[in-house]
Amino acid sequence: MTRLVPGFLWGAATAPHQIEGNNVNSDWWLREELMPGMERSGDAIDSYHRYAEDMRLLAEAGLNSYRFGIEWARVEPSPGHFSRAELAHYRRMIDTALDLGLKPVVTLHHFTHPRWFSEGDGWMAADGIERFEKYVRRVTEILEGVEWVCTVNEPNMLALMVGMTRMAKAAMATGEDVKKWMSPTVEGAARPVLPDPDPEIGRRLAEAHHAAREILRKRTDAKIGWTVAAQALVARPGCEERLREVQDVRENLYLEAARGDDFIGVQSYSSQDVDENGIVPHPQTPDTTLTGNAYRPDAIGIAVRHAWKVTDGVPILVTENGIATADDTRRIAYTSEALGHLFAAVEEGVDVRGYLHWSALDNFEWGHWEPTFGLIAVDRETFERHPKPSLAWLGDVARRGHL
Repeated sequence: MTRLVPGFLWGAATAPHQIEGNNVNSDWWLREELMPGMERSGDAIDSYHRYAEDMRLLAEAGLNSYRFGIEWARVEPSPGHFSRAELAHYRRMIDTALDLGLKPVVTLHHFTHPRWFSEGDGWMAADGIERFEKYVRRVTEILEGVEWVCTVNEPNMLALMVGMTRMAKAAMATGEDVKKWMSPTVEGAARPVLPDPDPEIGRRLAEAHHAAREILRKRTDAKIGWTVAAQALVARPGCEERLREVQDVRENLYLEAARGDDFIGVQSYSSQDVDENGIVPHPQTPDTTLTGNAYRPDAIGIAVRHAWKVTDGVPILVTENGIATADDTRRIAYTSEALGHLFAAVEEGVDVRGYLHWSALDNFEWGHWEPTFGLIAVDRETFERHPKPSLAWLGDVARRGHL
């Protein structure tokens, strides 16, 4: 039986734009209005109003943690104007989690920006980091009792999204037609491999993370880190040097920026090979998931070992791991295997502090509604919640503390 650290977090995760609904001041809401072929988030699953029910379902199942985000576009709808009502709303969410025995893992930025921030050069603007710092300072006012804070979710994916947005803006400025929307988190036959994130944007995001970390350490008692999208890449024979080149651009820049953090959030779903040409597309088989990824529950073990090595031993919190499938028996099978690989890494000495499943609920998957990751199904007409067997299964694992 694997010995886990005392206070090991067992939970599930969400992102505000994917579950709250009507995030009208965000750049993603605008993108949904403008981009052809993109589904709209709309009401999402109305968790803005139903968060207490969602948290209660997790707690009653046996989980002890919930990762959720604060939406910058709600808190600061126009430059320098901070909504006291929205800050109070997110404080109520924190209090609700604590009252239910769920340790909140709070994410300050999960892909979306206020419209006004993105209208200019955003992160690349001369005052881009300063604007983020002002937001972080205001949010620290409501973080009492929060032990875990993620500054930025998946900065390597965010750098990719920012780059895609800049290209779309340039195309529209010259009168070019904007191509049909392709989700940055969903791969498939149309785009078998996601493009590389822009390292220039990545370095800027690292500056923003370090600036936020300094503020949070001065003004809170929380453990501070950020989360990185890990592709669990593996070299084919003779391609080890090519693997390092790919990892440097896609992951290592962001993992190295986490040295000195209190934890690194590792987020992994599948694994891919690297050959002499780069990343090999996911094989399309009957096990291929609804996002086009291969069924690879071993990915999380590969990912945490890599993060542990590159960060020079920063403690790891698995902030996302799951599978897009309509078959909940496959979700349980995948998660069981994934936890086995995670525990094997723990046995080898990797310091893992928790496991947060993605996701708590079926939700809006950045341009698509079809991929379902949730432990809880949601009727999008009535918003009625329907816990799946996988929620009870994971809660039982959490109560026992082992498989």
